[in-house]
Amino acid sequence: MSKRKVGVLVMSYGTPESMDQIEAYYTHIRRGHPPTPEQLDELKQRYEAIVGGFFPLRKNTDRQVAALQETLNREHPDIEFVCYQGLKHASPFIEDGVEQMVKDGITEAVGVVLAPHYSTMSVGAYNKRAKEKAEELGLSIRFVDSYHLHPKLLKALTQRVENALGKFGDVPKDDIRVIFTAHSLPARILEMNDPYVDQLMETSRAIADRAGLSNWQFGWQSAGQTATPWLGPDILDTLETIHKEEQVKNVLLCPIGFVSDHLEVLYDIDIECRQTAEQLGMHLERTESLNTDPLYMETLSDVVYTELERK
Repeated sequence: MSKRKVGVLVMSYGTPESMDQIEAYYTHIRRGHPPTPEQLDELKQRYEAIVGGFFPLRKNTDRQVAALQETLNREHPDIEFVCYQGLKHASPFIEDGVEQMVKDGITEAVGVVLAPHYSTMSVGAYNKRAKEKAEELGLSIRFVDSYHLHPKLLKALTQRVENALGKFGDVPKDDIRVIFTAHSLPARILEMNDPYVDQLMETSRAIADRAGLSNWQFGWQSAGQTATPWLGPDILDTLETIHKEEQVKNVLLCPIGFVSDHLEVLYDIDIECRQTAEQLGMHLERTESLNTDPLYMETLSDVVYTELERK
């Protein structure tokens, strides 16, 4: 008797694979409008600053997809799980992943985004694209919306906070300001009853409770450069404010909105935030990214299987 075969569409933002793909990638993000030569030059400088032209997000995502497939098949040996990538702004696009499943004879699938917190503008948009393509091709697919309070996710993030607090030596825990961060979104989501902000606060509180933190707050990062207002204040402004108004000297950043090392972590935090902290005379550290942490892979495996079996 052959095993039940299930496709898993693992979705994420995507990133260029090489320097010569940056222009096409950002043109796609900007809905067909290419970046100006100045913008393109600045973007290339950012990638070169973090990794000398090596693109960690794509390789991290590849590893996460492979590790999730291995975890699912190990934990549920009665089912054959096959994972496919679907990227928002790079190839293979979300629609390509759905198409490949159908070509491979997959008839039932689950979609999951490499982001724990739901917003209609992020996870909701990924799921919508996948659903439309699946309906067009006759593929039965269900979706995981969020997993921001999954116990294994919280355990992995709490461990990272506790490990990173050790980087401050003898400084008492209560003297270290822990700031949880996530990618900003356009502020209009606040008028849409969007759950994004609430879910981020719930994750932050849950980690703070588990790690016994009393000195913590939330901060936004990596806002887009558009005419519309984004959720703020930005983390760079927050660092200056807490230094000036509260004389905070030790800061631990915990980017809970990101699950792997990429530009928003390796540049926005490791370069921009560190530079600001140095100028202010602050000691700044950040928690390690989840990447392929077994607890994160088990979180994803759990939510995919739960969604598959949901009646």
